[in-house]
This record gives sequence, C-alpha cells and structure tokens, in this order.
Amino acid sequence: MRHQNSVLHQLLQVVPWGRFEALVDRHGADQRVRRLSTKSQLVALLHAQLSGAQSLREIAATLESHKARLYHAGVIAPARSTLADANAKRPAALFAELFAEVLRCAHPGLRRQAREAVHLIDATSIRLNALSLDWADYAAHGAALKIHVDYRASDAIPTAFTITPARINDITQAKTMALEADATYVFDLGYYDFSWFSALHAAGCRFVTRLKSHTRPRVLGERSVPPGDAVRADRDVCIDGRLKSVRGQRHPLSGVALREVEVVIATGKTLRILTNDLTAPARAIADLYKTRWLVELFFRWIKQNLKITRFLAVNENAVRIQIAVALITFLLLRIAATTHAPGMSLLAFARLVRANLMQLRPLGQLAKPPTPPPPDPRQLALQLC
Repeated sequence: MRHQNSVLHQLLQVVPWGRFEALVDRHGADQRVRRLSTKSQLVALLHAQLSGAQSLREIAATLESHKARLYHAGVIAPARSTLADANAKRPAALFAELFAEVLRCAHPGLRRQAREAVHLIDATSIRLNALSLDWADYAAHGAALKIHVDYRASDAIPTAFTITPARINDITQAKTMALEADATYVFDLGYYDFSWFSALHAAGCRFVTRLKSHTRPRVLGERSVPPGDAVRADRDVCIDGRLKSVRGQRHPLSGVALREVEVVIATGKTLRILTNDLTAPARAIADLYKTRWLVELFFRWIKQNLKITRFLAVNENAVRIQIAVALITFLLLRIAATTHAPGMSLLAFARLVRANLMQLRPLGQLAKPPTPPPPDPRQLALQLC
C-alpha cells in the first residue's frame, strides 16, 4: 500500500533541512544535547502554531499521542521541561536565519523579481507578561515588544523582520534595514525622517509617505489633475531649508526633486503624500500609499490565527524563538496554499490544516471528503432490504 504522509509532514517538506542542519552546526545548537534535538524542538513549535496549543504541557501531551507519525518526520515528542529548557537556551538567531532560508526556497510564485517591488514598512506592538519587564520594559505601558516587518505587497509575504523592545523607535530600526535598488518603500508618519528619505533616494529607491502638517515644501510647479477625481493636487516641490535642530546644517533633501500629491479619502480627510517618483501618475501614487493597509491586515492575521500574543515563556530568548517560528509557520502556510490550493483563502486553508494536522491526507484534498477505504474482500457484504 502506498505510504501517505500526514498533513504536518507535508508542510515540513518545504523546510530546507540541509540548510537548517548547517545553521544548527554553525550556532552549535545541538552541542551537549542528549535528547531533544533542535529539529525536534522546531517541529514541536511548528505543531503548536498550527494546532493552536496553549501551553508546553499541551504540546508535549499532544505530540506524545502522535509518536508513530512523528517517527516518519525524524523527530521525537518532547517532555515539557526539556522543551522549556530548549526554548530558553537554544540560540534565537538560528530560527530568525531559518526564516530567511525558507523564504529563499519558497515557491516560484512567492519569489518574484525584487526589481520594482513594493515594500511596506511598519511595526506592531505586542504586550508581554509583567515578568518580562527586566528586558522589555516600556515606561508606564508595562512590558511590550515590537515586531518590525518589511512586507512585500505583490507577494503578500514578509521578507524580513526584527524584534526589539517597544521603546525602540520605528525609524531607528528602519535605518538598519537593507535596501533594494529600484524598489518602492511605503511607510507612515512613524518613519518621518528626512535623512532616511535622503538615504532611500541615494540608494536608487522610491519612497511614498505622508507629509506632516508643519512641513511646507517650496512649490516648483503644478501638474494637471482630472476634474472630480480624489486627487486634488499634484505638485513638483523641493525641501531645501536648513534643519532647525542643527544651525547652519544643509537639509538632507536639498537638491532632491520631489512631488506632493493631495488626495481626499473616503472619510473626507485630505492626505498630503510625498514621493520622489516623478513619472508615475498621481492616482498610482495615491493607490500605492493605500496599499500600506495590507501590512496592517497581515499583523491582524498573525495575531488572530497564530500563537503570537500569548507566549509559552517569559524570557527574551523563548519569546524571540516563538515569534520567529510563528512567521516561519506563516510562510509554510502561504507556500502550501499557493501550491496545493491556489483558489482558496489563506484563512480557510489554515483552518483545514488545523483540523487535519496529523491526518494522512493530501494537502490538495483537504476541502474534499476523505476517500473511503477500499472494501476488504474477506468481509461479507450483507444487503439488507
């Protein structure tokens, strides 16, 4: 009889295990490990994300009941205390680097050309237990952290992430981010920094953001806009004054040709959008800024459907590992949904995976009734009238 892998095992086939083992060796994650390997730890945490397990004890009990099917994946069921120790001591950087490796091995449909890609830059805050105050204190707001994400809009996937205490400003983290030439970066007022705008322009990137009310650029010329359109104005502008904070310092955007697009949104509010893209239509610029909400929808999706707001431990290393594994889980679901269920929403696919996680069913047939087993010829067939 042909062997059929469990749904979990099929999702794990996307993970580049050869590169994972290289990461384990480089970080020395399995040195002096007697029982629970880093691979078994990863699979246990992935199972927890996909199944919605609430605690270490639930993870251990659930996986213990599926020991036979874990054997085919080359892992073992962990003990609760062993898994807790692994989360506290194994290097969290390993799992962050694994995220990049999974992204690199993604389905071709999720690896489109980086040239002219649209990157949405944003961050979200997550509240933590008061026991995490020693490393994630945030003044009167208690313990909290931020997940900073570079989200590629065309592929609907995060391409990079970092985790910091909530007290770290968004723009501070953004300045450390690697930039792609010819890409477009869209971000909100949390990243309002003229020196960063200048760095984006110097790197050959386009940027789309909002102008603060107190910023009044010098108008160089007006462009025509269609009458009755949501776009009310399209101007060529420049920002060439000196910085008030440092007397006599030249403005970072001095000499950079810019555009200001005024657009009225559904609520009646007027947005002033700033960009260094001088060729795209004004409506396209406004629509680009509107796509920024896609990253907000991504944050809401992972908070509602993955284990990223309730944590299995309070120490920093375990929290970082859990968030990294949650984002790896999102990638695995996106890749599997694109490959096996292209017409299905990611939410519907994730629900079917959760309901059939340890079942022996093909990923592409989760929405269909299971195939009945073939009749046993040794069994008498009774026809009752």
